[in-house]
Amino acid sequence: MAASQELQEGASAPFYAPVADECAVFEAAYRHELPVLLKGPTGCGKTRFVAHMAARLGRPLYTVACHDDLSAADLVGRYLLKGGETIWVDGPLTRAVRDGAICYLDEVVEARKDVTVVVHPLTDDRRILPLEKTGEELGAASGFMLVASYNPGYQNILKTLKPSTRQRFLSIDFDFPSEQREIEIVTTESGLDASRALSLVRLAHKLRGLKGHDLEEGVSTRLVIYCAMLIRDGMAVERAIMAAMIEPLTDDEDVKRGLMDLVTAIYG
Repeated sequence: MAASQELQEGASAPFYAPVADECAVFEAAYRHELPVLLKGPTGCGKTRFVAHMAARLGRPLYTVACHDDLSAADLVGRYLLKGGETIWVDGPLTRAVRDGAICYLDEVVEARKDVTVVVHPLTDDRRILPLEKTGEELGAASGFMLVASYNPGYQNILKTLKPSTRQRFLSIDFDFPSEQREIEIVTTESGLDASRALSLVRLAHKLRGLKGHDLEEGVSTRLVIYCAMLIRDGMAVERAIMAAMIEPLTDDEDVKRGLMDLVTAIYG
């Protein structure tokens, strides 16, 4: 079955620092029962944003981590043998449709193409989910919302969202936060003081500037937080940076040495 995680209705909202008007756009989409597509680089806060909004709106959340082998059946459900009898087991998308929950398809372009065929009827005014195996045609319960995300920087000719799919969603563009906002996020999440968080955030901004040159992807806010946690726990700054902000970005030893030279230039 699909790798999914459920956040229960009534859970406290995870911390999220808005960058622009994304919360207002999401709330408007929810009120009008419109699907939303989140676009942005890995680790910039898309998943945290959805968890925050689900809790803020008081809706259960089913998160599905999409991957190459994720099929429509993983989302919708299938018949399984249990206790000597065959029973139907709903997938996370079907449960969300029945329960009036938010279903979040994380990195939807990684899933197989039949997944988009399944979600199309849920992204227009029909708001239905046909279950071919059971013969049901489920109408989405009040409160149901479909949210998907992807990283446009990783798109290639084999993994893209067709215009016919993209144009079924409202879209919100995400990017890494400003320096001051990222310092706020790092200090809140890690407990590290603002002066030391400032140096980490400035280093992260420098590393992101190397994307497309020495690095395929810039360092995420998530990794900056991990690094700050290690430093707050007493780890030496350079060791924490190597473990949390350099090693995850590359396996090339020459590139690692070059990045650590940048660390030395910033920290002295």
